[in-house]
Amino acid sequence: MKKRKLGNSNLSVSEIGLGTMGMSFAYGPAPDKKEMVKVLQEAVEMGEYFFDTAEVYGPFANEELLGEALAPYRDKVTIATKCGIKMNDGKQVVDGRPEEILKSVEGSLKRLSVDAIDLYYLHRVDPNVPIEEVALTMQKLKKEGKIKNWGLSEASVQTIRKAHAIEPLAAVESEYSLWTREPEKELIPTLEELGIGFVPFSPLGKGFLTGTINKETSFSEGDGRNSLPRFQKEAMEANMKLIEIIRKIAEEKNATPAQIALAWLLAQKPWIVPIPGTTKFSRIKENIGAAEILFSKQELKEINAATDGIQIVGNRYTPELAKRAGL
Repeated sequence: MKKRKLGNSNLSVSEIGLGTMGMSFAYGPAPDKKEMVKVLQEAVEMGEYFFDTAEVYGPFANEELLGEALAPYRDKVTIATKCGIKMNDGKQVVDGRPEEILKSVEGSLKRLSVDAIDLYYLHRVDPNVPIEEVALTMQKLKKEGKIKNWGLSEASVQTIRKAHAIEPLAAVESEYSLWTREPEKELIPTLEELGIGFVPFSPLGKGFLTGTINKETSFSEGDGRNSLPRFQKEAMEANMKLIEIIRKIAEEKNATPAQIALAWLLAQKPWIVPIPGTTKFSRIKENIGAAEILFSKQELKEINAATDGIQIVGNRYTPELAKRAGL
């Protein structure tokens, strides 16, 4: 697979990465660890070299999984992980205090079995901690050689600017896809201006853009989609209009809906690197195939014209989760 450079940083990664959260967390019962080790190693053999995890996935279990699975390929792969969300009495709590970041990085280094973290994100902005303090903490970690690059996840453009002015960001992570277009208004122009890479998570709309989910779909107990507004039956039924358009394009391109959704993202900017998540090697192979699909300028105009008129129904987060985004 070809590589892409994340903004003005020296960090080059495979043009499609792998979000690994679902291998340990968030979508119902965690899959068998041995099977996930095998899937991760098969992904590397297929040419996927960019892996995304976080301290809170599990918590801790996902970093341990990657540490074990990717150890034989450490010289080939780039691993991104995140700090700033803790589990407290079974609930996620945002905590971006410098002393907590310094504790977190030590745990992540150990679990990932690495000497330095390639890309270290603040998972969510803590409203009680000035972002300047976080940037100085990340600067300290870079000087100490514990992290190589740093980034922010789900941050506002004002926060991004303040942080970048102190210690340049390699990447910003946020949701972006054919059914989440908000980053086009302010975020993407800001990242382009500042020379920061963009790593869209949920580029397949948590599975919806694959065309395999409809209003009759039943998610397992513990699957976070059960509570999300966009995954309620009425919203999914309304949003099928978008899937119909994607399916039509997929037929014309002899591709799958998932490949079209990813190829569209890749066509937006050369410094955008989506990280679709899956637990199945067949899906990884399918997703990697999206890199071979190219759109002409006219085709992109037609896709945008067809999708711009669709009003997506349902918020992407619950009110509680929405409070943590865009700070």
